[in-house]
Amino acid sequence: MSSAQSTLAIYPGSFDPVTLGHEDIARRTLRVADQLLIAVAHTATQSKRPAFTVEERLAMLEEVFADEPRIRCVSFEGLLVDFVRREGAAFVVRGLRAVSDFEYEFQMAQMNREMYPETEFIFLTPDAHLSFLSASLVREVAQLGGDVSAFVSPTVLSRLSRRFDRGVSVEGTGSVGGEG
Repeated sequence: MSSAQSTLAIYPGSFDPVTLGHEDIARRTLRVADQLLIAVAHTATQSKRPAFTVEERLAMLEEVFADEPRIRCVSFEGLLVDFVRREGAAFVVRGLRAVSDFEYEFQMAQMNREMYPETEFIFLTPDAHLSFLSASLVREVAQLGGDVSAFVSPTVLSRLSRRFDRGVSVEGTGSVGGEG
Protein backbone atom coordinates (compact mmCIF):
# COMPACT_ATOMS: atom_id res chain seq x y z
CA MET A 1 0.00 0.00 0.00
CA SER A 2 1.41 3.33 -0.99
CA SER A 3 1.88 6.08 1.55
CA ALA A 4 0.42 8.57 -0.96
CA GLN A 5 -3.01 6.94 -0.63
CA SER A 6 -3.53 5.62 2.87
CA THR A 7 -6.26 3.02 3.41
CA LEU A 8 -8.46 3.74 6.42
CA ALA A 9 -10.67 1.07 7.98
CA ILE A 10 -13.31 1.60 10.65
CA TYR A 11 -13.99 -0.98 13.35
CA PRO A 12 -17.26 0.05 15.06
CA GLY A 13 -18.74 -1.45 18.19
CA SER A 14 -19.64 -0.99 21.82
CA PHE A 15 -16.37 -2.46 23.20
CA ASP A 16 -17.91 -2.81 26.68
CA PRO A 17 -15.27 -3.91 27.60
CA VAL A 18 -12.64 -4.38 24.91
CA THR A 19 -11.67 -8.08 24.87
CA LEU A 20 -8.71 -9.98 23.47
CA GLY A 21 -11.02 -10.94 20.59
CA HIS A 22 -11.51 -7.26 19.75
CA GLU A 23 -7.75 -6.72 20.02
CA ASP A 24 -7.09 -9.64 17.68
CA ILE A 25 -9.50 -8.32 15.03
CA ALA A 26 -8.12 -4.77 15.30
CA ARG A 27 -4.46 -5.77 15.00
CA ARG A 28 -5.14 -8.16 12.10
CA THR A 29 -7.08 -5.42 10.28
CA LEU A 30 -3.76 -3.57 10.00
CA ARG A 31 -2.63 -6.32 7.61
CA VAL A 32 -5.09 -4.94 5.02
CA ALA A 33 -5.38 -1.28 6.06
CA ASP A 34 -2.79 1.39 6.75
CA GLN A 35 -4.82 2.95 9.56
CA LEU A 36 -7.66 1.79 11.78
CA LEU A 37 -10.25 3.94 13.45
CA ILE A 38 -11.87 2.08 16.34
CA ALA A 39 -15.26 3.74 16.73
CA VAL A 40 -17.24 3.39 19.94
CA ALA A 41 -20.94 3.82 19.29
CA HIS A 42 -22.85 6.07 21.68
CA THR A 43 -26.00 4.10 20.94
CA ALA A 44 -25.89 0.31 20.96
CA THR A 45 -27.61 -1.46 18.05
CA GLN A 46 -28.77 -4.19 20.41
CA SER A 47 -30.25 -3.57 23.85
CA LYS A 48 -27.40 -3.85 26.33
CA ARG A 49 -26.79 -2.48 29.80
CA PRO A 50 -23.35 -0.92 29.55
CA ALA A 51 -20.84 -1.44 32.35
CA PHE A 52 -18.67 1.48 31.24
CA THR A 53 -19.38 4.93 29.85
CA VAL A 54 -18.33 5.75 26.31
CA GLU A 55 -15.48 7.84 27.74
CA GLU A 56 -14.28 4.94 29.90
CA ARG A 57 -14.40 2.58 26.91
CA LEU A 58 -12.37 5.04 24.84
CA ALA A 59 -9.80 5.30 27.63
CA MET A 60 -9.52 1.49 27.80
CA LEU A 61 -9.08 1.24 24.03
CA GLU A 62 -6.41 3.95 24.06
CA GLU A 63 -4.53 2.11 26.82
CA VAL A 64 -4.79 -1.23 25.04
CA PHE A 65 -3.60 0.16 21.70
CA ALA A 66 -1.05 2.68 23.06
CA ASP A 67 1.70 0.68 21.32
CA GLU A 68 0.10 1.00 17.86
CA PRO A 69 0.32 4.48 16.25
CA ARG A 70 -1.81 3.36 13.28
CA ILE A 71 -4.86 2.91 15.52
CA ARG A 72 -6.98 5.85 16.69
CA CYS A 73 -9.98 5.53 18.99
CA VAL A 74 -13.01 7.81 18.75
CA SER A 75 -16.71 7.78 19.51
CA PHE A 76 -19.56 8.46 17.13
CA GLU A 77 -23.28 9.08 17.19
CA GLY A 78 -25.89 8.39 14.57
CA LEU A 79 -25.70 6.15 11.55
CA LEU A 80 -22.51 4.22 10.88
CA VAL A 81 -22.69 5.00 7.15
CA ASP A 82 -22.74 8.74 7.86
CA PHE A 83 -19.66 8.33 10.05
CA VAL A 84 -17.91 6.21 7.38
CA ARG A 85 -18.67 8.85 4.75
CA ARG A 86 -17.39 11.70 6.96
CA GLU A 87 -14.15 9.85 7.75
CA GLY A 88 -13.56 8.73 4.16
CA ALA A 89 -12.95 5.11 5.18
CA ALA A 90 -12.23 2.47 2.55
CA PHE A 91 -14.10 -0.21 4.49
CA VAL A 92 -15.74 -1.29 7.72
CA VAL A 93 -14.42 -4.34 9.54
CA ARG A 94 -16.58 -6.55 11.75
CA GLY A 95 -15.70 -9.65 13.71
CA LEU A 96 -17.60 -12.91 13.32
CA ARG A 97 -17.55 -15.60 16.00
CA ALA A 98 -20.35 -17.91 14.92
CA VAL A 99 -23.01 -18.47 12.27
CA SER A 100 -25.47 -16.47 14.39
CA ASP A 101 -23.12 -13.47 14.16
CA PHE A 102 -23.03 -13.81 10.40
CA GLU A 103 -26.79 -13.56 10.04
CA TYR A 104 -26.97 -10.35 12.08
CA GLU A 105 -23.83 -8.78 10.56
CA PHE A 106 -24.89 -9.66 7.01
CA GLN A 107 -28.26 -7.98 7.56
CA MET A 108 -26.59 -4.87 8.99
CA ALA A 109 -24.04 -4.74 6.15
CA GLN A 110 -26.78 -5.02 3.53
CA MET A 111 -28.81 -2.23 5.14
CA ASN A 112 -25.74 0.00 5.35
CA ARG A 113 -24.85 -0.71 1.72
CA GLU A 114 -28.37 0.24 0.67
CA MET A 115 -27.94 3.60 2.41
CA TYR A 116 -24.35 4.17 1.22
CA PRO A 117 -23.39 1.79 -1.64
CA GLU A 118 -19.73 2.90 -1.52
CA THR A 119 -19.33 1.20 1.86
CA GLU A 120 -17.42 -2.08 1.80
CA PHE A 121 -17.57 -4.56 4.68
CA ILE A 122 -14.87 -7.04 5.61
CA PHE A 123 -15.60 -9.79 8.10
CA LEU A 124 -12.77 -11.30 10.12
CA THR A 125 -12.89 -14.25 12.46
CA PRO A 126 -10.87 -14.08 15.67
CA ASP A 127 -8.18 -16.56 16.52
CA ALA A 128 -9.79 -19.95 17.30
CA HIS A 129 -9.11 -19.79 21.04
CA LEU A 130 -11.07 -16.50 21.18
CA SER A 131 -13.97 -17.51 18.94
CA PHE A 132 -16.48 -17.96 21.79
CA LEU A 133 -15.61 -14.68 23.49
CA SER A 134 -18.02 -11.76 23.77
CA ALA A 135 -17.91 -8.57 25.80
CA SER A 136 -21.31 -9.46 27.30
CA LEU A 137 -19.98 -12.79 28.55
CA VAL A 138 -16.86 -11.15 29.99
CA ARG A 139 -19.01 -8.56 31.78
CA GLU A 140 -21.26 -11.24 33.26
CA VAL A 141 -18.41 -13.42 34.47
CA ALA A 142 -16.54 -10.43 35.94
CA GLN A 143 -19.68 -9.13 37.65
CA LEU A 144 -20.18 -12.53 39.29
CA GLY A 145 -16.59 -12.55 40.55
CA GLY A 146 -15.16 -14.96 37.98
CA ASP A 147 -11.70 -14.91 36.48
CA VAL A 148 -11.60 -13.10 33.13
CA SER A 149 -7.84 -12.58 33.01
CA ALA A 150 -7.50 -14.91 29.99
CA PHE A 151 -9.97 -12.81 27.99
CA VAL A 152 -8.90 -9.17 28.50
CA SER A 153 -5.68 -7.19 28.75
CA PRO A 154 -4.29 -6.38 32.22
CA THR A 155 -5.48 -2.75 32.05
CA VAL A 156 -9.03 -3.84 31.21
CA LEU A 157 -8.90 -6.49 33.95
CA SER A 158 -7.96 -3.81 36.46
CA ARG A 159 -10.87 -1.61 35.38
CA LEU A 160 -13.32 -4.53 35.53
CA SER A 161 -12.11 -5.41 39.01
CA ARG A 162 -12.61 -1.83 40.20
CA ARG A 163 -15.98 -1.51 38.46
CA PHE A 164 -17.41 -4.56 40.14
CA ASP A 165 -15.60 -3.76 43.40
CA ARG A 166 -13.95 -7.16 43.72
CA GLY A 167 -10.57 -8.61 43.19
CA VAL A 168 -10.83 -10.77 40.08
CA SER A 169 -8.79 -13.78 41.10
CA VAL A 170 -6.33 -15.52 38.87
CA GLU A 171 -7.78 -18.92 39.80
CA GLY A 172 -11.40 -17.96 39.19
CA THR A 173 -14.18 -17.98 41.72
CA GLY A 174 -17.39 -18.33 39.84
CA SER A 175 -19.07 -19.49 36.70
CA VAL A 176 -21.66 -17.99 34.43
CA GLY A 177 -25.11 -18.03 35.96
CA GLY A 178 -23.89 -17.48 39.51
CA GLU A 179 -23.04 -21.07 40.37
CA GLY A 180 -19.87 -21.51 42.40
